[in-house]
Amino acid sequence: IQMPNRPLLLLLASASALLGPACSSNKTEEIQVAAPLLEVSDAYELAGLEALPEVSPTDMDGLHNLYQLSSTILSGSEPIGEAAFAELERLGVRTVLSVDGKAPDQALAALHGMRYVHVPIRYHGIEEEELLQIAKTFRELEAPFYVHCFHGKHRGPAAAAVGRAVLDGAERERVVAEMRQWCGTSKKYTGLYETLASKPLPSAEETAAYAWDFPAAKPIEGFRQAMVEMTRLSDNVELIADNDWKADPAHPDVDPLNEAQQLLEIFRAASELDEVIEQPEDFRDWMARSVAASEKLVGAIQSDARAEALAAFDDVQSSCTDCHAVYRNGK
Repeated sequence: IQMPNRPLLLLLASASALLGPACSSNKTEEIQVAAPLLEVSDAYELAGLEALPEVSPTDMDGLHNLYQLSSTILSGSEPIGEAAFAELERLGVRTVLSVDGKAPDQALAALHGMRYVHVPIRYHGIEEEELLQIAKTFRELEAPFYVHCFHGKHRGPAAAAVGRAVLDGAERERVVAEMRQWCGTSKKYTGLYETLASKPLPSAEETAAYAWDFPAAKPIEGFRQAMVEMTRLSDNVELIADNDWKADPAHPDVDPLNEAQQLLEIFRAASELDEVIEQPEDFRDWMARSVAASEKLVGAIQSDARAEALAAFDDVQSSCTDCHAVYRNGK
C-alpha cells in the first residue's frame, strides 16, 4: 500500500510491536482465530482496558473517519465522489465492503479497480449469516479491504473487527479496543461489542463450505430501507439546522424545504407499512409522533420560523432516539 503522510498512519508503526507482523495475504489456514471471551459482563468496558496509542483519523472531501487498522484492513465512512475513490485506490484498496443499508456506488469503485461487496447489518449486533458473509469476504477476496458503514463509526468498525480477527489474527480484546478508542463506536451499541468479544466467529472450513456470490448490492425493502432514507435525510436536515436553516453553499443540492418534505414523506410511507402496523403500540406511537413532528418542521420552514423549526426537528430526533433505545440498539 502507498502510505499517505497523515497522523493515522503512525498507527502501523506504533502498533507493530503489539500486533506482530500483519497478514498480507488471504491464507486463512495460517490464521488462528481467537476464541470467544467467556464471562464478559461489559464488552464496552473491556474495550477500554488496553490503552492504544492516540491517533487521529483522516478526513477529506467525501471520506471521513478513515483509520488504517493493519496493512490489509482500513475502516471509515461511505466514500462519496471521485476524490474519495481515488484516495482509496491510492491506498491500494482492492475490495470495498459496505455494511450500510444503501446500495453502494459499485460503478465508481470499478472505475478505480475495486470490487464492492454489500452485507447490510444492524446496530444491535451481527447475525450468524452476516458473520459468515463478512468472514468469507475477508478470507476469499483480494486484500487490502476498505470497510464502511455510513459515518464509519459503528457498524463499519465492527465488521472491520471481524476481518482483524479472521484475517490478521488479532485478539478479541484488541479489536474491541480499536472499535472504541480509534473508530469511536458508541457505548449505545453494546450488541456490536458483544459480537466481537463473545460470539464465535466462522471457521475457515465453515466459510469455505458456505455458498455465496459476494453481491455488490443487496436490495433492502420495507421498513429497513425506509430507515436508511430516514437517517440520510435527518443528517441533511441537521446540516441545514446547524447553518441557521439556510442552504449551505458547500452542499448546494441540500435544500431545506425539500429535505424536510422528503423526511415527512418517508415517515408517512413507513407508518403505513404492514410490518409497522403489526408492531406494538409504543412503536406505532413513536412513528405517529415522528410524522406529526415532521409536519410541524415543514410548516415552520415554509414560514421561516426558525425557532419552531428547531423545536420540531428536536422532537423528530427525540422520538427516533426513544424508539431506537427499545427496538434498534438491543437494550
